[in-house]
Amino acid sequence: MKVFRAVSAVTLAGLLGACATNSAVDKKISESQTSTNQRIESVASQVEDLQTKQKQTDVKLDQLSQEAREALKRAQDAGVLAKGKVVFEQAFTEDRVKFGSDKYELDQTAQTALSDFANKVKALNEQYFVEVQGHTDDTGSSRYNEDLGQRRADSVRRYLSRQFSLPLNRMSTISYGDTLPVASNKTKAGRSQNRRVVLVVLE
Repeated sequence: MKVFRAVSAVTLAGLLGACATNSAVDKKISESQTSTNQRIESVASQVEDLQTKQKQTDVKLDQLSQEAREALKRAQDAGVLAKGKVVFEQAFTEDRVKFGSDKYELDQTAQTALSDFANKVKALNEQYFVEVQGHTDDTGSSRYNEDLGQRRADSVRRYLSRQFSLPLNRMSTISYGDTLPVASNKTKAGRSQNRRVVLVVLE
């Protein structure tokens, strides 16, 4: 009888120990599952945030300027884009990048403005491509203005490469000359606005 009680006690202790062990294991599994769920929720939240930011950054095709639409098509035709979209475009008129009549050199104000632009581009995580577009007023012949617009675009591209190490193979230039004015060329103020550079950033 004593032997039976001893065996029963041992068996009971074993069962209790097993229950305690199982309980501890269940608790650890539950804690691990909770931690995993929290990590999944955190990752999902981060992905959602990134998607939201991406939607806010992307420019819809119907909102693009003529310059941006044409830049996108040229880059797509050249096969230099990974995603085929416009990230943003920035126009530098004479209030920031000043070009005098028949001039294409960059002054200090222009360099400061382009510094801000370059830092914005370098902050992009994706492979980017920049088209630099030169524009002029209608002073002079169409052929001369086309050449002048090209020199203005080349000047900006060269500065961005030399000062900020933006790769030359990720930038192209084109001149619109006097063909795409944003203001009337009949006034001094209008001509000043037309002497500009437009930079289109694409991915």
